[in-house]
Amino acid sequence: MSRLGIFLLWLLHILPLPVLAPIGQGMGMLAYALIAKRRRIARTNLRLCFPELSVAERERLLRRHFRAFGRALLESGIAWWASPERLRRVVRLEGTEHIDAVQGQPAIGFVPHFVGIELEGLRMTLDYRGAAVYVKQKDPYVDAFLKRKRERFAGSRMILRQEGVKAIVGAFRSGQALQLSPDMDLGARDSIFVPFFGVQAATVPVLSRIARLAGARIVPLVIRQLPWGQGYVARFYPAWENFPTSNVMEDTRRMNAFLEQRIREMPEQYLWTHRRFKTRPPGEAPVY
Repeated sequence: MSRLGIFLLWLLHILPLPVLAPIGQGMGMLAYALIAKRRRIARTNLRLCFPELSVAERERLLRRHFRAFGRALLESGIAWWASPERLRRVVRLEGTEHIDAVQGQPAIGFVPHFVGIELEGLRMTLDYRGAAVYVKQKDPYVDAFLKRKRERFAGSRMILRQEGVKAIVGAFRSGQALQLSPDMDLGARDSIFVPFFGVQAATVPVLSRIARLAGARIVPLVIRQLPWGQGYVARFYPAWENFPTSNVMEDTRRMNAFLEQRIREMPEQYLWTHRRFKTRPPGEAPVY
C-alpha cells in the first residue's frame, strides 16, 4: 500500500500547482471521511486547544485542516522529485536576513510541524548546509524512502534521534546548521510537562539543552501554505535573544508560546492529527 501511494504521488507531482491544489484538498476530505482515528485525534486536539470556539466552529476548522493536510501531502512530491528550480518557485523564502545574521555561529532552526514541513525541509537544503533530527518510521520502506529523499541535495544529512548528542555535535563541527522539530509528544522519556494552549504537554526540552551545549542561536522557521496554486512561503524569524537561560522549564515554555502564536495565525495548518497530549502527567486520565 505504501509503495502504491508513493507511486501515485510521483505520478501527480508533474501537474501544475493550480491543478494539484484542488486534487489534494479532495484527498484531504476523503481522509477526513474514511480515517476515523485521525479525525477523532484532531477533533480532540482542537477541543483542548480552542475551548473558546463552538463545536460547529471547531468542526469547520477540522475540515479546513484536512484539506490543507491533503494538499500538502500531495505537493510533497514536488520536494521529493521536482527540479531545484521548481522547488524554489513553489517555496519562497522570507526573512533570510535573520539566518544570515548568525552565519559563522552554530545555529538551530526551530521548525514546527505545519503541514508544509516536508517542502520546507527540502527547500532549505538547496541554500543551506544542514542536518535534521528525525524519528524512525514504523514502515521500513517509507522510512528508507524518506531518508533518501530528504538527503537528495548535497550538504543535507538526516540524524536518527537514537544517534544522540554525539551525532548532533558532529554536525555542528562540520559547519552544518541543525533543524529540530521538538513540538511532538515523544513519550515520557527525556520530556518535561509545560503548557501548550493551557494544557500540560510532554515536551522534549532539546532546544534549550542543545543550544546550551553547542552555544547555538535559535532561528525559528515556519512555513505557510498559500491559497490554491500560489505555493508556500517559508519565513525565518529573528534569532531568540537571551536563550537559553538557566531555566530549562522556562525556555521550553517560551518555545511553546512562540508556537502558539504562529498556530493562531493559521490554525488549520498545524499537524493536529498527531496525539500531542498522549503522555499525561501522573494521575491524569488519557484524553484520546
